[in-house]
Amino acid sequence: MEKNIGEKILEYMKTLEWPSTTEDIAKAVKISWNTAQVWLLKLQSQGKVKFRRVGRQNQWWLKKDYEKEFN
Repeated sequence: MEKNIGEKILEYMKTLEWPSTTEDIAKAVKISWNTAQVWLLKLQSQGKVKFRRVGRQNQWWLKKDYEKEFN
């Protein structure tokens, strides 16, 4: 069974040492910027990622202990 986009994003983000931009995440997961932004906002609403606006960029990182939110 193929992983959904949210799972792919989380897997990629686990490899990061620093916050990443929506654009970088989109390129790594091979999706459009808009699709990445929608999924990242969903993951934020689920308490799995956090973001900060820096200039014109959204920078994202995994929320500490986010895996506790998984069922």
